[in-house]
Amino acid sequence: MIDERTANRPDASVGSLPPTARAELAGTVWEELPHFCTDRHGVPDKPDILIGVLAADRARRVRAVGDLYRLLLHQERLFPASAPAALVVAGLLDDPRTLAEDRWERRANRRSLRAELLNWLARFADIARLDVEDGVGAARDLAAARAARPVIQDRIADFCEDDDPQVREAAPAATALLLADPALASSVPRYAPAVRAVLAVSVDSYHRWIARERLAAWGEDVTGLVAAEEKHRAALDRARDLADDPFGEGQEQAIRWLEEQPEDTAAPDRPGRRREDRTAPVQAAPHESAPEPPVAAPGSEAGYRGPRRIARDEERAEWDFTPYAGVGPLHFGMTLEEITGALGGRPTVLSSSRHGEDHELDFADFTVTGIRALFRDSRLGCVAVNALTGPQVRLDAAPLTGCAPSQVEDWLVHRTTARPGSLMYSPAADPVFADLGLAIRSQRAGDAVLTRPLFLHYDWLDLWHSLPSEEWNCS
Repeated sequence: MIDERTANRPDASVGSLPPTARAELAGTVWEELPHFCTDRHGVPDKPDILIGVLAADRARRVRAVGDLYRLLLHQERLFPASAPAALVVAGLLDDPRTLAEDRWERRANRRSLRAELLNWLARFADIARLDVEDGVGAARDLAAARAARPVIQDRIADFCEDDDPQVREAAPAATALLLADPALASSVPRYAPAVRAVLAVSVDSYHRWIARERLAAWGEDVTGLVAAEEKHRAALDRARDLADDPFGEGQEQAIRWLEEQPEDTAAPDRPGRRREDRTAPVQAAPHESAPEPPVAAPGSEAGYRGPRRIARDEERAEWDFTPYAGVGPLHFGMTLEEITGALGGRPTVLSSSRHGEDHELDFADFTVTGIRALFRDSRLGCVAVNALTGPQVRLDAAPLTGCAPSQVEDWLVHRTTARPGSLMYSPAADPVFADLGLAIRSQRAGDAVLTRPLFLHYDWLDLWHSLPSEEWNCS
């Protein structure tokens, strides 16, 4: 069923889509096919994302492509909506609007929308090659993804000889992974030469990996390709070591050589090289007693004004939060001015970064309130609560601010669902609870370490790529 509120938008309507994509979109009962954050507050639904890919508004178009990754292939997982969405995406490729170039969230350098959609289909095909045991999703979702491969391959075949070199590379990358389908094995001899001639020499390290992995699977000799890759990596490692050594000979030459190297355009989380994520703690068995709710650390004595002072209970504001909507008086999507009005005070610290010719606000610290507001595109996307002085935010009456991290983590792990992907860990081992839009970081209080909860909009769950360096360095 189509969301008519989306369909009636002037720059994004079902009728504006290519016939193939329009038929796929209209013929799918989307409300029965969830994605990663279906029914969460402020999260776009599947038709909204797919129609938004061809929106006239640049910001909406870029966000829609990002949502394809965040919501339909999140953490290298397939969802019930993933395979039908892939069929719609494949039907969008021949629309002239996909020739528009831009910078997309997942890769360096500008490229056409068509090339980036092909890259997304390559990721979809790569995940579809894996097994349920790899944590890629339910068996029925994996089966649906695999069943869609022949149709997708038929729709992208002509783009393997496209005039755009980035399209001409992305199409064979997706094709090589789609040909893992036994039903498409007869097409391997047709595409293997392009995989070797185009992908194997790409500046994109993920595309080179696809070439080596697929050619080897097809029984071809990849000895030379493996040796070239190892030689290239060794040269990069040597040059980086020299460039980092101010007292070594050849530092300047190494720096110049590195600057001359083409930028690797691979996505930072390439699905072909699956990360060994920290294993989630085992859910408590039904007969095990639930851990005690966390307890907030007692505050510093009255009159103490040291740098590690912990606010007492009576000094902290009491806030509630609604997952993916907001926390206390703050709602995701607010501007800095709206936040200032809600908190009744100006920020003490503002931090911004340069993006091209523009400066974008990264975060604002409200010291009196004890919160840090973090922004993307000048809109609130994350609220970090200071462990020592911030408001006490509660979940089911249990405190989340200023507690022992192990207590909060154990309690939340016990109460979180067993749904795959509901619990993740950042590279710094911070637990991220996707069902709640909540991450628990730690903050020092002298010799103690206390919880610094982060309340997240749905597209901030990937902490590593969302948080600025100042937040990682916060102690």
